[in-house]
Amino acid sequence: MKIIVSAGGTGGHIYPALAIINKIKEKEPNSKILYIGTKDRMEATIVPSKKIPYFGIEMKGFNRKNPFKNIGVLKSYCHNVRILKKEIKNFDPDVVIGVGGYVTAPVIYSAKKLGYKTFIHEQNSIPGLSNKFLVRYVDKIGVSLPDSLRYFPAEKAIFTGNPRSEEAYYAKEISKKDLGLSLSEKKKLVLIVMGSLGSTTMNQKLKETLPLFKDKDYEVVFVTGKGYYEEYQKLQAPKNVKIVSYLDNMTQVLKKTDLIVSRAGASSIAEITALGIPNILIPSPYVTHNHQLKNAKSLEKKEATVIIEEDKYDKEILVSTIDRIFKDPKWYQQLHENVSSLGVKDSATKIYQILRSLIDGDKHDRID
Repeated sequence: MKIIVSAGGTGGHIYPALAIINKIKEKEPNSKILYIGTKDRMEATIVPSKKIPYFGIEMKGFNRKNPFKNIGVLKSYCHNVRILKKEIKNFDPDVVIGVGGYVTAPVIYSAKKLGYKTFIHEQNSIPGLSNKFLVRYVDKIGVSLPDSLRYFPAEKAIFTGNPRSEEAYYAKEISKKDLGLSLSEKKKLVLIVMGSLGSTTMNQKLKETLPLFKDKDYEVVFVTGKGYYEEYQKLQAPKNVKIVSYLDNMTQVLKKTDLIVSRAGASSIAEITALGIPNILIPSPYVTHNHQLKNAKSLEKKEATVIIEEDKYDKEILVSTIDRIFKDPKWYQQLHENVSSLGVKDSATKIYQILRSLIDGDKHDRID
């Protein structure tokens, strides 16, 4: 299989893209892959570090606050289409995949105009601008959440779940001592992570919260995001609180996590539900259409989460909520069971089957 994959901007797009790539390599080890992203966002560092061939373009997203700036964005888009048509034709893929972020728009558009098979994946409850634009230029669309199907043509859209869920579910089991975090095998583990990049607002709030974990009978790992780690090094954190900038082995840490405090991005929810982790969600209010709150509400309806909205957060509320969950075994178990019931554990496999079907020309497009 020869594929081009495009995704960018945040870990919520990049890591599902990598999960799809990993599944393709697992199924067809001799596959050839080209990743197309931007030159200056996260993917430009993360993807090449995985030894995946990478092609970068200079691309900016639409400016919603100042429409006049979008004249330059449109010029850049047209310029990139000319560049990408040459690159795509030269690589000659079997299928081209977009997994979110504005960089996918010129890639998928160019591929379809050249006559190649195309597939996009929507992670969130409400489609982003790029995927709304690309609907007419794709053969199939995978969605993470069943509610998203209504935004796409029925003949194209398929509920696949998020490919990160399968990767999390089948992550290698290792002991806590092998995680490199100096954790106790006997104590419960609380993981706090506010997205792949961290959060300015929540990181400020958590500075006041972390000291309150002193003398608790559980341990806390707080992932700051690389841009915030330096300021946290100045803090005198309690001995049971471990502060790290980033986790390369996130899925393995998740498998040892007893409770997670997280944003409500689609990839995070996919991992949480696949592993059945009791959770407290603090949705980011800064995303388009407030889709993280909608993501979280979909779990809350099933009594599979506790939501703390950012504007209602104070330093005591998080610690007291964690304490209440741990001190109520029945509630803890119910959270575990409810969140487990929402997990999709074979999402990447379903997506691979769709891609194989597109390449092979299977008119039934059936998923096992």
